Amino acid sequence: MRKTPFYTCHTKANAKIIEFCNYLLPLNYGSQIREHEIVREDAGMFDVSHMQVTDVMGKDRKRFLRFLLSNDVYKLDQIGIGKALYSVMLNDAAGIVDDLVVYLLDGKYRIVSNAATKEKLLSWIVEKSTDYDVDIDPCSNLAMIAIQGPNAIDKVIRAIPAVTEKLKELKPFNSFNYDEFLFARTGYTGEDGLEIMFKDQYAEEFWQQMLAVKILPCGLGARDTLRLEAGMNLYGHDMDEKTTPSECGLDWVVDTTDESRNFIGKNAYLDLKFRTDASKTQVGVILEGKGVLREGQLILSDGDEVGIITSGTFSPTLKKSIAFARVSCINRSSMVNIRGNLESISFVKLPFVRNGKIISKLLV
Repeated sequence: MRKTPFYTCHTKANAKIIEFCNYLLPLNYGSQIREHEIVREDAGMFDVSHMQVTDVMGKDRKRFLRFLLSNDVYKLDQIGIGKALYSVMLNDAAGIVDDLVVYLLDGKYRIVSNAATKEKLLSWIVEKSTDYDVDIDPCSNLAMIAIQGPNAIDKVIRAIPAVTEKLKELKPFNSFNYDEFLFARTGYTGEDGLEIMFKDQYAEEFWQQMLAVKILPCGLGARDTLRLEAGMNLYGHDMDEKTTPSECGLDWVVDTTDESRNFIGKNAYLDLKFRTDASKTQVGVILEGKGVLREGQLILSDGDEVGIITSGTFSPTLKKSIAFARVSCINRSSMVNIRGNLESISFVKLPFVRNGKIISKLLV
């Protein structure tokens, strides 16, 4: 099991440590629901150093990423250094190899991708780069922390006054460098906040700086309930190599505007997108009665199987069980099979929650 640069901080805070993607990480620090509420109401911090950070350099870096990614990094050049873009990598059949955020930095692009796909993704990038003059650097000495919540930026300013002006001007999906730190206004909770990358030698000192302004630590449990409420997919659950972007609500990260741009999986994606016999869609689900929605539960309509739950949990904000589902039809009378019992559900448009407010709307 690997340990992140913050491991000692977690143990000192009496975290419940579990194995996650070959790392020892905190599940919670006593109360998962309280940590969820901290992020919705104030500001919390998550150790996300297990994520894979990969820098792509070399004269063909832009041409290579325009081929590798479904979204077009050309758009980053039009805005300038510091801009970030959400994308997926597709295989030849338009299945999702991984989802990621790519940043345009000075002289390079930086990809931040999932811990669960580290080895697979690095092999994929290297394999696809053979015809391009690029250098691939899987950064191995970085720490990464996510500070999320309505008060996140104000509290970071209190902790690090030198970045006040830049943080106040920082727009969503933008970043800037300060000293040896990269501050990005991105996250995985549906709240405002930052993801900050820096050399791992500064990890414990930075953690203490955040604690000093009452940014409290939060674990993987709260991160999962927050991202589910926010309508954000989790790789390996809501999408994988057999899932197309159309099936998990990610058509918006596939850019086919430039018809001359060829990217991996483009032809298969376009073919599947317009085939009615291959149509499935992602929806939000709310359980009307008691119980908890879980991955793998089947959704039925008039006795026929029409879908499956891909992620589910109890929502601390809605005070109900919620889920993502992939379905072939949306019917008001649909039910979910929970341990052999059919329970009533409602289909809603994602997300369930954004910026602390319940915004989900019924689809039928």
